[in-house]
Amino acid sequence: MEHEGRGRVCVTGASGFLASWLIKRLLLSGYHVIGTVRDLGKQKKFEHLWKLEGAKDRLELVEADLMEESSFDNAIMGCKGVFHIASPVLKPSSDPKSEILEPAVQGTLNVLRSCRKNTELGRVVLTSSSSAVRVRDDFDPNIPLDESSWSSLELCEKLQAWYVMSKTQAERAAWEYCKENGIHLVTVLPSFIIGPSLPPDLCSTASDVLGLLKGETEKFQWHGRMGYVHIDDVALSHILLYKDETSQGRYLCSSTVMDNNDLVALLAARYPGLPIPKRFEKLDRPRYELNTGKLRSLGFRFKSIEEMFDDCIVSLGEQGHLTLHPGHGPI
Repeated sequence: MEHEGRGRVCVTGASGFLASWLIKRLLLSGYHVIGTVRDLGKQKKFEHLWKLEGAKDRLELVEADLMEESSFDNAIMGCKGVFHIASPVLKPSSDPKSEILEPAVQGTLNVLRSCRKNTELGRVVLTSSSSAVRVRDDFDPNIPLDESSWSSLELCEKLQAWYVMSKTQAERAAWEYCKENGIHLVTVLPSFIIGPSLPPDLCSTASDVLGLLKGETEKFQWHGRMGYVHIDDVALSHILLYKDETSQGRYLCSSTVMDNNDLVALLAARYPGLPIPKRFEKLDRPRYELNTGKLRSLGFRFKSIEEMFDDCIVSLGEQGHLTLHPGHGPI
């Protein structure tokens, strides 16, 4: 039975880091959620979803594949809204460009083609990335980047930044398709997401953070300077933008932008019991800030960098990924 006053919504890539948290928030808000997974036979990947409050009554899981056209028809038909979260993640590969770009762009278009068939659909909220804004070499570092900025595909090609290129191309393709087909689209552009992981197997983002907390520098070194945001803020911003009738266009979603060395200095002081690296090699990266005024103008308030890492570390400890001893908590 659907919650009074709430409708059916679809969340793609339901078992993922962000999608799982979004489903948690949607269920708590009373929505009936249709989540898509690639293979219903791999129950370990999504069994954590059935433990969420409201899941037994208002969660359905269906199979869908980003690379199969019409694969999302059954999941999306009858829904009032769609949250497109699913996106390929770059893994070691002999041809990373083709293995991430095509699934990102074609997968997004396949989801939107299914959306077009649903005459009851009100709005699509697509998860892009702040990386689709900030990878460019022609901006004034004294002026914070906003939603009018787009990453340079030429620079992405030069840097072999295939993930950034995939998010940029997929979002551009989505805007073009939705404009041509009259679909109401809103995009959320989160920075690096920090927070508790509901899936027991950590995604690459959470694994990088775990490595940092254990004293590793290799995976985090490339950040140089990065925006950070709490996973709960990202989920709540998706729901806000879905519900707010005035929302339109792109929305940057980020709490704090920090250099690597400033971040580890803060974390090392807050968690003296953890072997957090003291310093990173200084990288020649452009200094930038992110203007999140558009989202804040809707009354949205972000959690602090301390809150997001506190919640993340507690979760990693509870799941057994990080051994916490007395004195390892925040000071």
